[in-house]
Amino acid sequence: MNWNAFNFYNYKTLICVIFLICHSFYNPTDSGAVQITQSNLDMILASNEIVFINFYAEWCKFSNMLMPIFDEAADEVTKAGYDTGKVVMGKVDCDKEGAVATRFHITKYPTLKMFRNGVAAKKEYRGQRSVEAFAEFIKKQLTDPVVTFGALKELHNLSEDKRHIIGYMDRRDQPEYDTFRRVAANLKDECQFHVGFGDASQQMHPPGQPVVVFRADRKTSTDPDETFTGSLLSFEELYKWAQEKCIPLVREITFENAEELTEEGLPFLILFHHPNDNESVKRYKEVIQNELEGEKQNVNFLTADGVRFEHPLHHLGKSISDLPLIAIDSFRHMYMFPDYKEMEKPGRLKQFLLDLYSGKLHREFHYGPDPDQPVMNLDVKVTTPPESTFKKLAPSKNRYTLLRDEL
Repeated sequence: MNWNAFNFYNYKTLICVIFLICHSFYNPTDSGAVQITQSNLDMILASNEIVFINFYAEWCKFSNMLMPIFDEAADEVTKAGYDTGKVVMGKVDCDKEGAVATRFHITKYPTLKMFRNGVAAKKEYRGQRSVEAFAEFIKKQLTDPVVTFGALKELHNLSEDKRHIIGYMDRRDQPEYDTFRRVAANLKDECQFHVGFGDASQQMHPPGQPVVVFRADRKTSTDPDETFTGSLLSFEELYKWAQEKCIPLVREITFENAEELTEEGLPFLILFHHPNDNESVKRYKEVIQNELEGEKQNVNFLTADGVRFEHPLHHLGKSISDLPLIAIDSFRHMYMFPDYKEMEKPGRLKQFLLDLYSGKLHREFHYGPDPDQPVMNLDVKVTTPPESTFKKLAPSKNRYTLLRDEL
């Protein structure tokens, strides 16, 4: 066979294969959301910045109510003319695609989840179920998550209670900025992202060598800026580094993020503090960092504004005047660390956690201190431990996702 003819034949075959694959993922003559299956899921997630998925079941009346609305919204998003690879609205039949439903822990219908650069959002969508609301949601997700600064002096005025990722770059169209922007889109709720181009940042990096740094929240940290040392062309490398910086070992719980934190399923070790008390937060973070980092897979380390979260204090028999104090919420019961002042004594806070794991905290609340065992405070009351209050902030696993105001 003639070599050129062979190459031409294979080239035509390759083009046909590519066309068939693309056609199977998206048929422009079809309307509504793209049907997603096990076979095309990973390709769709990998090739689009935003993928918004309706997980449904045909037997579910609420799924049937939502389907035409979601399909119409998908058509509106298509008409908006976003660039190829920016956004896809899709749908998964969970009866036919059980493996997909299991992969994303879908237990009720319909469930709406957003994926950004292949990564699932922590919370499912629970906004209004209307064509206009869906279209506006997509538009908001595609808003540039990076704030551009025009001079270095602007960085002196960054919010002191936020964490920041700062990029110093030559120009907006360089590939490193595209990686930076994609990472910012995924972590914009955890960090604030800033970038300076050309003259605005030339003092901070060599020409042609962009630099990205992390700046901790000045309100609770004195750590210097930390420079990213990996490849700015690798989304995976920059995302992993930024995620570690933007989602710290110790996080603040708020009413806005309580749901996603409870969905992680780990007990809470919480410092309740007065909103003006930053010193106790710093000391608590230092103890966690120095002694308990190895427990991060078993527990969520949190701080909480004791004024906003006054209700849990009442469950513990305490009030704002007793702040700061430390407690564990196991999602069954709450247990209070006997004496906040003991926190910095080596091993005390870790033992408190170990006593949770072993069941000792629960046992001692019922029956008093274990015999022949040292305790941190002999005044522990023999009583039933207060019930968890934070579990009430988690979404119910037994309800459908359509709320009264969603249709």
